[in-house]
Amino acid sequence: QVQVVESGGGLAQPGGSLRLTCTASGHLISFNNIGWYRQAPGKERIMVAIITNGGSAYYVDSVKGRFTISRDNLKNTVYLQMNDLLVEDTAVYYCNAAWKYGGSGSEYDTWGQGTQVTVSS
Repeated sequence: QVQVVESGGGLAQPGGSLRLTCTASGHLISFNNIGWYRQAPGKERIMVAIITNGGSAYYVDSVKGRFTISRDNLKNTVYLQMNDLLVEDTAVYYCNAAWKYGGSGSEYDTWGQGTQVTVSS
């Protein structure tokens, strides 16, 4: 089985901070790009930040300068540090991990269950 588990969501005030954690696991699995996505009520799921195996990070424009994605390849863990939170950041945040069996072959991906982030005064 490939499992993706998120944690760290909760309630924060505007201007506050939260750190989300995504841990991916699987027997004989090689993980590739891992990203954070979010979905607000009534809106489509969008990519928030993604990080490659080499450590290159990409962000949606609305979070640039406020969010930072990082990864620990040994632990297959990705973090999303969210600073200067806005009410507009309120959403369910999902982690998506791309992976292969071993180091080659077809690529698959697995979603986590999501963690709620609520920004409110």
